Amino acid sequence: MTERGILKYTLEQLKAKGIDHANCSLVKSTKYEMNVEAGNMSLIRTVFNNSLGIYVIKNNQSGSYSVNKLDQATIDQAIQTVIEIAESSEPDPAHGIAEYQPAQEFSSGPKEPDQDLMYARLEQFLKSAEAKYPNIMLENAYFDFTYSSSFVANTNGVDFTTNKGIYRFSSMFSGNDGENSSSFNYTGFAADNLDKELLDCGSLDTLLAQSSEQIVTKPLSGKFVGDVIITPDCLADFLSYLFGITIFDGALISGTSVYKDKLGEQVADPRLTIHSRPISPEIADGYFITGDGYQAENCTIIDQGILQTFLLSLYGANKTGLKRGPNSGGCYVIEPGDKPLEQIISQIDRGIMLARFSGGNPSQNGDFSGVAKNSYYIENGRIQYPVSETMISGNLIEMMHNIIDISQERVDYGSGIYPWIGFSGVTISGR
Repeated sequence: MTERGILKYTLEQLKAKGIDHANCSLVKSTKYEMNVEAGNMSLIRTVFNNSLGIYVIKNNQSGSYSVNKLDQATIDQAIQTVIEIAESSEPDPAHGIAEYQPAQEFSSGPKEPDQDLMYARLEQFLKSAEAKYPNIMLENAYFDFTYSSSFVANTNGVDFTTNKGIYRFSSMFSGNDGENSSSFNYTGFAADNLDKELLDCGSLDTLLAQSSEQIVTKPLSGKFVGDVIITPDCLADFLSYLFGITIFDGALISGTSVYKDKLGEQVADPRLTIHSRPISPEIADGYFITGDGYQAENCTIIDQGILQTFLLSLYGANKTGLKRGPNSGGCYVIEPGDKPLEQIISQIDRGIMLARFSGGNPSQNGDFSGVAKNSYYIENGRIQYPVSETMISGNLIEMMHNIIDISQERVDYGSGIYPWIGFSGVTISGR
């Protein structure tokens, strides 16, 4: 059967078994992969994957199930299994599937990788990193190109197809001089072309340089309330923490979100504007369809400090009575500020530049605490030295109001674009 034939067959069989509301998604992908372990090329391979996901609603009971084989016998068994899962679940009238939307096909990125150039770029990265940063231990690096075709259909007549080609790179590394070593660090990025050397993409070069500097660290003494400049890599994590406790299903359904009554109100410094742009040309690794079967739209989440939208799924919207979000989140783009990073650093009397945070998820009210990794102590407007054994704690909700400045510079990761942001009022604790 063809891809659409599989979806048609699955939906027809579900209807024949008394299922009136169902959604099916079929993904076929090919991944061309090149791996580096301990600084040496270790693996080159091609991986093929198929998956069929089925979601059903019966008498307000829902079930989901997926398989990675597409023969008729496997599909028939999956249909029976997903119905049994639904029949054993608790009924909830908030379950639903996307309503009819006109059929569309979306495409982004190349259909085929340039494998020769992939190899050349990876080989050049290994040579350049070794020459430029001889004391870096490259634990691993993964470089791949994935081409996927995704098909989504449901019993309301939804019929979407997405074809996407994307290059992705990630690496983990540390500095080592034979006696001392830095804390490990990692980063990654995505791109729809190979126009740039890998070392020039994302924050890779910056973080390799920092790991070279962080082989010998110094602990801070005492405890103080100071300023923190959060780097783009770390800012992506903090933004996920913030939105996770404020604008997505879990926090809004449970009623624990401190933003639940804040739509149209000031929730951050007026200089802060954050977009989610999954279908924007500036985002190489975006998406066209939401997880619940709607065509994704770009949106502005916070506009000059004012909360513009939640990012509720259809289920979350039905459960809360609030409006469904225009997309499923991610692909965040933060507007730049008007000062260079160097000038922001010069404004800091005492604080740290936070490049990696190791800690648990924040509490529902925004309180967080954890260890500052791969970070630097700042005093009298200058970076002094890399730190160790340093804790930070604060409140995410309050931090959004306590912005010192946002940098002109930003880092493009392909899946998001982030600046450096300085915050005041964070507790910093040494040993």
